[in-house]
Amino acid sequence: MRAALYDRHGPASEVLRVEDIPTPEPGPGAVRVKIEYSGVNPTDWKAREGITPRPMNGFQIPHHDGAGAIDMVGEGVDPSRIGQRVWTYLAASGRRWGTAAEWTIIPAERAVPLPDGVSAELGASLGVPAMTAHRCLFADEPIESKTILVAGGAGAVGHFAIELAKFYGARVIATVSNAEKAELAREAGADLVVSYLEPSAADEIRSSGQVDRVIEVALGANLQLDLAVIKPGGVIVAYAADARDPVLPVRACMNANVVLRFVLLYGVPTDALREAGKDITVALASGALTELPVHKFSLDKVAGAHDAVKNGVVGKVLVTPA
Repeated sequence: MRAALYDRHGPASEVLRVEDIPTPEPGPGAVRVKIEYSGVNPTDWKAREGITPRPMNGFQIPHHDGAGAIDMVGEGVDPSRIGQRVWTYLAASGRRWGTAAEWTIIPAERAVPLPDGVSAELGASLGVPAMTAHRCLFADEPIESKTILVAGGAGAVGHFAIELAKFYGARVIATVSNAEKAELAREAGADLVVSYLEPSAADEIRSSGQVDRVIEVALGANLQLDLAVIKPGGVIVAYAADARDPVLPVRACMNANVVLRFVLLYGVPTDALREAGKDITVALASGALTELPVHKFSLDKVAGAHDAVKNGVVGKVLVTPA
């Protein structure tokens, strides 16, 4: 099979290459998925550059997310799953078989059935962003009738956080930096969209009531705003790391009686991941989740796909292995 891979850390153009390698077969508890689209996330280029290094077993095929169909199952997996359309998550976590290839091998529970009528493009866009959004929303108390502030409402995590929150009964405020991103947040269903660059941002948010939970992409940059709008006992959930660690204003956090939670998908308990997959699939089947603008790259242009994500392209980057 053709696969993108690297065996050392470094810039995309220097270490990523496409090769023909033996097509793998699934072991016990695993399935093989013929990949139609592979989704690229910031975690992929950070791992490849060595910013968040992980052990490599000879080589690493990148990307956790994808969509395709199961064409082979390992021992202990129901053979009726052969032919099933699926979306994947954490394909490359602790394994060399990421989705930037014609086939991937993945634990069966990380290949989630894709409902009829849902596009492969949307399926490949889920994975890390949607699972992260779900954990941020549901790690604490139920969100029904709560007010959720989603920072970075036009990003992939922000997009699915808005849609999942709305589907499960919350009111959503989103912050963005420009008009293009504001439109994306509104299309996702945000009830109120605010520019965090405006001095009046906190007043605009407070005018519609206090916030129960913040889904935060940039804790260092936005903590002052978050503390200004969150209710006592509210939760600020950070899922991304800034280039510089923020200085924590302890007294201000105490005054707000706020709870800080940090989410990294690799450490989320298996049961929570399983529940996230179920909830996301229910939302998918109901038509509640939608695609962001898609930027497609061929497998031969995988380095460009990584660079696009690193440079902050608006929308979702997908790679077509075939």
